[in-house]
Amino acid sequence: MIQKTGELSAIIEEGCKFEGNLSFNGTARISGIVSGSIFSNNTVIVSEGAIINADINANIIIISGVVKGNVNASSRVEIIKPAHFEGTITTPSLIVEEGVIFHGTTKMRDNK
Repeated sequence: MIQKTGELSAIIEEGCKFEGNLSFNGTARISGIVSGSIFSNNTVIVSEGAIINADINANIIIISGVVKGNVNASSRVEIIKPAHFEGTITTPSLIVEEGVIFHGTTKMRDNK
């Protein structure tokens, strides 16, 4: 289900904690704890074990960790087991794998 997203331009490893606004140019993988907001012009990957309490804006957002916040993707959002999501998702394409915990709403929009 997950498509290759190219090389990573940023990594926040497990054990790291960040509070504030993160902005990435390219693909970012987050495995740590983040509070605030996250932006990428490309892809944000929330790895299993990550705990995110932030709004996320990106082209593609792939979640397999814990996310509480509003998610806005211009292309698609993929939520993969064992993810736990709580918030609102706005995207033209949403994939939710069986076994994911999802508490929230979705707003589907045209992919233009």
